[in-house]
Amino acid sequence: MVLALARERHFGRAAEALGISQPSLSAALKALEDTLGVTIVNRSSRFQGFTPEGERVLAWARRIVADADAMRQEIRSARHGLAGPLRIAVIPTALAAVARLTGPFLARHPGVTVTVLSRSSDEIVRMLADLEVDAGLTYLDNEPLGQARTVALYAERYCLLSADAGLDPRAGVGWAEVGRRPLCLLTSDMQNRRIIERRLRAAGCVPAPGVESDSTIALLAHVRAGPWSTVVPERLVEALDLPPRVKAVPIVEAGPAHTVGLAVAPREPGTPLVAALLAEARSLARDLADG
Repeated sequence: MVLALARERHFGRAAEALGISQPSLSAALKALEDTLGVTIVNRSSRFQGFTPEGERVLAWARRIVADADAMRQEIRSARHGLAGPLRIAVIPTALAAVARLTGPFLARHPGVTVTVLSRSSDEIVRMLADLEVDAGLTYLDNEPLGQARTVALYAERYCLLSADAGLDPRAGVGWAEVGRRPLCLLTSDMQNRRIIERRLRAAGCVPAPGVESDSTIALLAHVRAGPWSTVVPERLVEALDLPPRVKAVPIVEAGPAHTVGLAVAPREPGTPLVAALLAEARSLARDLADG
């Protein structure tokens, strides 16, 4: 009930999600407060957040529920093999690469169902800490991942996508040339956008995209329509079915590499599903390193 209220931030919606009445939810929360001897929820006619003590109760609730789920998963997997839901949050620029991980994983463990969520790197850090997801595919060198267990998969390199007929993909472009074009980029809450802005500024350019979106599909649609260009990782280009008029031109001034990889919360004991996903990520990392 505490987790549902934290997720919905509304008494009525939390009760509906739990399949109970709002008075039943309120009574259960009041009973928990009486048992613990603290006020958990700031309340009036509407939910107004958790008290400081309530935030600690929420943190314990997440751990208790996650540990109970892990226990059930371990017992079930010992008898029937791995099965159940696995939640992975992925930065938008790595969405095309996640199938390289989940495809072989699901082939080995057909009883598992995977949910892939598109999130910013900041959100992934929070979701891992709050045990809202089992794993994140994100930047490993730009966010405070703390004690998270990680597997590096690849270094992100960039291409300019443009419908400009005068561009030669074999020649490449520099960041100064990128900065002179009308750009559409990911929104500023995305780490990829901040990386691109740093490289443009280092080339003497002032980043001023005319279009912003949290969707790489929306960026590609603008590039196809013209006159926009965008910057995307090479790994994303490999998975795109680009129309003939759109060219992917390598950006030859590489700059510092940024590593993308798998991160999981530092829980002990870990769940069998997460352990199997880490093993799959290490196998993928070896394959990517070999070519």
